[in-house]
Amino acid sequence: MAEAAAAAPARTTVADRLPLAIGPTGRPMPVFPEPAPLTRHGPARVIAMCNQKGGVGKTTTTINLGAAFAELGRRVLLVDFDPQGSLSVGLGVAPHELDLSIYNLLLQRGVELADVVRPTKVANLHLLPANIDLSGAEMQLVTEVAREQVLQQALRPAYDDYDVILIDCQPSLGLLTVNALTAAHGVIVPMECEYFALRGLAMLTETIEKVQQRLNPGLEIIGVLPSMYDARTIHTREVMARVVERFGDHVFHTVIARTIRFPETTVAGEPITTYDTSSTGAASFRQLAREVLAR
Repeated sequence: MAEAAAAAPARTTVADRLPLAIGPTGRPMPVFPEPAPLTRHGPARVIAMCNQKGGVGKTTTTINLGAAFAELGRRVLLVDFDPQGSLSVGLGVAPHELDLSIYNLLLQRGVELADVVRPTKVANLHLLPANIDLSGAEMQLVTEVAREQVLQQALRPAYDDYDVILIDCQPSLGLLTVNALTAAHGVIVPMECEYFALRGLAMLTETIEKVQQRLNPGLEIIGVLPSMYDARTIHTREVMARVVERFGDHVFHTVIARTIRFPETTVAGEPITTYDTSSTGAASFRQLAREVLAR
């Protein structure tokens, strides 16, 4: 898929028709407009945050992109689909204190979505939490009928109530991640701007292709999101250039720069859009939300 993306002719995108500025990477940066307010909610667009490599910013992106969508008047459901429960922790939830989690929703009869979903400190932003119990789900799902569609069926009741559902995947390409890709309409791939992360993209795109062919023909890559970007280092700039060369228009114009603010927000249990609303990190995720909606 990577080679196909590089060889494909240039396509006309929404970005091509927008005013341009110069972004932090030196690429032309479209000025994405504020989206129009919604007159009603739903059906939801389901997006999986996926990368088999850990520490690339999946959870940070899920929380802050979700909060930015909520600021734009979208009703957003964040799905913690990682047994580490990092998404839940990042929103102020103690995973070990949960009575019900996404594990119960997937594998216990009589548990409904409304029993597990909980509000967050941000208006229009809700959480489907997870904890270590989810680590046992992968083995239990092996014996389930239509095991790859279990998450899709569990989320179906939420489609009419939300505009966006973001799934924070675990750092692997196992059955849980396949469930997320089967349930999703699109994939956002957060990628740390370093060489080994670039190499891992080939394996991920192969998995996405297999899910497209066998389980979810409508699945598409919405974009590759450069994260932890540090323009001061030559290595970061070289990796960024390689990503753009290989994936072209699939690379978001928005990049997420490295900042100490993101670890601070995890401790605070809230997104950067409320923790430090005027920061460059908050501005980047607001811009990313507009870019995703434009795409």
